[in-house]
Amino acid sequence: MQQVTNQNKYNLEERTAKLAEQVILLCKSIKLSAYNRRTIEQLIASSGSIGANYCEANESESKKDFIHKIGIAKKEIKESMHWLRLLATIHPEKNTEIKVIWKETKELLLIFSKIKSSATKQ
Repeated sequence: MQQVTNQNKYNLEERTAKLAEQVILLCKSIKLSAYNRRTIEQLIASSGSIGANYCEANESESKKDFIHKIGIAKKEIKESMHWLRLLATIHPEKNTEIKVIWKETKELLLIFSKIKSSATKQ
């Protein structure tokens, strides 16, 4: 899995896209079963929605719309963290890969929380 480079550290559109790509690659490496199918589907959906909502926020028509879209992106980050936790429980052999994704997801949560907080105060 590729780590975020310093060049892309502040490019949130790129970081959120890379996160979704990392999730897809992780999930592709896992054989589907009755235990993991729903978790994998939900994780792929929520991780992809982070970037989609961030892109929408960047094209928002008002401050209120921006704050709303950032809030949705933040919720999708938290949802992704939930599904990552469950996937780690189902597939402990993937914990090393999951921890890398979890770390990036946690960093994005802190960033998006700060963006929302700053936008709300203005």
